[in-house]
Amino acid sequence: MRLSISDLHASLGGARILSGVSLNLDGACFVGLIGPNGVGKTTLVRAIANLIPFEGGIAIDGAAIGAMEATTRARTLAYLAQGAESHWPLTVERLVELGRLPHLEPFRAPQPADKVAVERAMRAADIEMFRNRNVLTLSGGERARVLLARALAVEAPLLLVDEPVSSLDPYHQLGVMEVLRDYARAGRMVIAVLHDLSLAARFCDRLVLLNEGRIHADGTPREVLSAENLRAVYRVAAEVGGEGESFSVMPIARI
Repeated sequence: MRLSISDLHASLGGARILSGVSLNLDGACFVGLIGPNGVGKTTLVRAIANLIPFEGGIAIDGAAIGAMEATTRARTLAYLAQGAESHWPLTVERLVELGRLPHLEPFRAPQPADKVAVERAMRAADIEMFRNRNVLTLSGGERARVLLARALAVEAPLLLVDEPVSSLDPYHQLGVMEVLRDYARAGRMVIAVLHDLSLAARFCDRLVLLNEGRIHADGTPREVLSAENLRAVYRVAAEVGGEGESFSVMPIARI
């Protein structure tokens, strides 16, 4: 899979959010979108999902995202919004099954392959024990994992997730990041909006650092999470060090 973004501009409420963003991503990878609040991370993933108006080009394998048939687009990418919720008293298993809708023929029941995908997604998100529970009876963190499972059940080649670990305890933060990394290693592309820089450094193959609606840096975690970039974009002094999965970032002072 190849995702191509060229000279992307997006405005919300009359305010320019993204200005001239260009980015090319190829093949299986776990990409973290990072940057301070309000720099356009969520706007970028919503544009990729074709959920907001934009100027410029966004294409998957050469096909413009806006020109795709709705069913094709729904099978090609899955999107989990920041703070996504469920407002209907569905069982957990039924809610996760909704992730298979893009694959179902009209008026046909789920097929064995759909059941397998649902089971795989629930197992990955560690929610099998909740399968018969009303989703509205779960905690916020538990519901977040259920909604992640629904996105995983699509088994789309491109998965977009916006702050997927923000409501989770440390144990499940690590679990979700492992799930996303494994999803990418299975031959897919994952793009995640992240605020925890240490988690981004540990799990992502590539980081894209946004600032004021533009790409400030793009590369490996070590290349992007330099003390200079953290000072320039986040306005913090930070200790950066370690190798491989021990690579970490520790902000120590505001500037």
